[in-house]
Amino acid sequence: METVKIGIIGGSGLYKMEALEEVEEISLDTPFGKPSDNLILGSLDGIRVAFLPRHGKNHHLLPSEVPFRANIYALKTLGVEYIISASAVGSLKQEIKPLDLVIPDQFIDRTKNRPSTFFGDGIVAHVAFGKPVCGQLSKILAQAVRNLNLPDISLHEGGTYVCIEGPAFSTMAESNLYRSWGGSVIGMTNLTEAKLAREAEIAYATLALVTDYDCWNPEHEHVTVETVIENLHRNAANAQRIIRETVKLLHQNPFVSIAHSALKNAIVTPIDAIPPATKERLQLLLKKYL
Repeated sequence: METVKIGIIGGSGLYKMEALEEVEEISLDTPFGKPSDNLILGSLDGIRVAFLPRHGKNHHLLPSEVPFRANIYALKTLGVEYIISASAVGSLKQEIKPLDLVIPDQFIDRTKNRPSTFFGDGIVAHVAFGKPVCGQLSKILAQAVRNLNLPDISLHEGGTYVCIEGPAFSTMAESNLYRSWGGSVIGMTNLTEAKLAREAEIAYATLALVTDYDCWNPEHEHVTVETVIENLHRNAANAQRIIRETVKLLHQNPFVSIAHSALKNAIVTPIDAIPPATKERLQLLLKKYL
């Protein structure tokens, strides 16, 4: 199987990469089931990458239905060391406007109905998650945005992504609560990905594409699917250009992230006490520590 180091996860509105060449579509199975869709291997300016649409190419998966573990495991199977994630979000701050770009550096977890760890069934591991995204990869993502000098687009480096379960948007009371906590943007997917990417020792960063103000803002209509879709389409072209530039910069300056050794001191269970079936299921993640 072909090995690629850079993975791209496309969110709402980003179901394919138009610039991909030498495309190959592959179907993978994992110990955690099948990913959201077939993975697309292709070249961006001669650099091999793997692309996966988070909700499936036909957007048929609710946020709670996304097979996050299978998605991250499948990318790890291909040898991915860096994940660039694009995600649609709502704004929780006046100064973060629709169509702005945010590169969050923190998360608040408000999910409740989804697995968010590879571990259990006889093995315990606690990864460090105080800094939940890779700072080095986030800086490359920000540099890519600056290099492109996109007109009328503001970039916000840093900020807190509040991850809710969905699929309903927030109530006004919830939206104001998240604002009081210091939330910057709100979405339904990236926190779970970030946790699993860390456990899989993959550097992870998010490009959050603002589609609307969340319902706290009395000067704007409450969020609707129509508003989100319209802005998604406007964001998609920018996202593809930014990802393409990020891939180029990352290829020119690969780095070792702290995420790449996240399990080194995280596994609590003695290796010889891990049940054989669990050890086999997680062999891809554990092999350098066995």
